[in-house]
Amino acid sequence: MKTEEAAQRARTPAHIRAVGLSKSYVQRAPFSHKKFAIDALLDVQLEVSPATLTALVGESGSGKSTLARCLAMLEKPDCGEIWFEGKEISRSGSWELAWLRPKIQMIHQDSAGALNPRFTAAQVIAEPLEIQRRESGPKLRSRVCELMEEVGLPANWADRRPLELSGGQRQRLAIARAIALKPAFLILDESLSGLDLSTQAQILNLLLDLQKAHSLTYLLISHDLSLVEQVADFVAVMHQGRMVEHGAGQDIFGSPRHAHTRELLGSVRLVESAFRAAQAGGQQ
Repeated sequence: MKTEEAAQRARTPAHIRAVGLSKSYVQRAPFSHKKFAIDALLDVQLEVSPATLTALVGESGSGKSTLARCLAMLEKPDCGEIWFEGKEISRSGSWELAWLRPKIQMIHQDSAGALNPRFTAAQVIAEPLEIQRRESGPKLRSRVCELMEEVGLPANWADRRPLELSGGQRQRLAIARAIALKPAFLILDESLSGLDLSTQAQILNLLLDLQKAHSLTYLLISHDLSLVEQVADFVAVMHQGRMVEHGAGQDIFGSPRHAHTRELLGSVRLVESAFRAAQAGGQQ
């Protein structure tokens, strides 16, 4: 997205906003009855503007996935507020959240584990439509075929099972399922990890095309900062459960303010330099 477009989006009301989120888990010490708390989130603040791609980065265990699950209301924060489309949702019960479920969808890294292996591709995509009573009969089958073709899967593959597909094809199937209910907000939890570079580029282009076509808002959780630098409108950096930096992608990569951000970027650039040196040596 162009710089001026990103700046304009940043001035619009947030699509989803987290205010002072904290979340801890109680664990039992090994070989003991003693319990202790692990702080996964500590006073996290985050705003995601409509129709933008915000990348959430940080080391493993920094709280990224916990924050994502809280934003999707798959887990409740211990304290703080979550606002989605102008409504505070963090204190809502399951029945009150019925309207929210179709609007927020997640796409996981392990597509094989996220899809029912007993279902056909058509059943995988049709399930949320049937649960929400959106389509039935011939119209359901027609809608499933439309979604398959939209994500680059031939409609005549509708009766194949997930394990008959390649990793990239399964990820396309997971994307078709996620967009079936026409969500507004998609959380991509390491959705491009584990794919070879060519397939990763194809899936990324698909996601960007879908974002443009449907005005989707993305939260991308990723360890790949080189990828994040190319596609993210905004970047949020987490460290030990805290949000240490959040801003436009060009600002985060151009002049990071927090020491941890500089450390993350430094490690990536060191690896890139080593790769280029090895590549140059191999060409001699």
